[in-house]
Amino acid sequence: MKRLLIPAALILFSAAPALAQDIAINIKSFKFMIMDASVTAGSTVTWKNLDEEPHTVTSETGLFRSGALDTGQTFSFKFEKPGVYKYRCSIHPQMVGTVTVK
Repeated sequence: MKRLLIPAALILFSAAPALAQDIAINIKSFKFMIMDASVTAGSTVTWKNLDEEPHTVTSETGLFRSGALDTGQTFSFKFEKPGVYKYRCSIHPQMVGTVTVK
């Protein structure tokens, strides 16, 4: 009877969860510069306002809300669970974005 030996490193590699991938989204010209972002669970997204006007980052479900961000200010949120998270600027509701967490 032959034995099939699988190297331990291969087993560990295939069972390893995806690593978090933190990203930054700039707010400029009344737009979220990445409108449709994709990250893995456990990732942190940081938004930075580069406009002269204040903006917010507000989840449509109420999961997160930045408050008004003045020029140069940032807001970060860690996405723990897979899903599609829609958000907008509550001051300028035409500004919308989505974070998809896998």
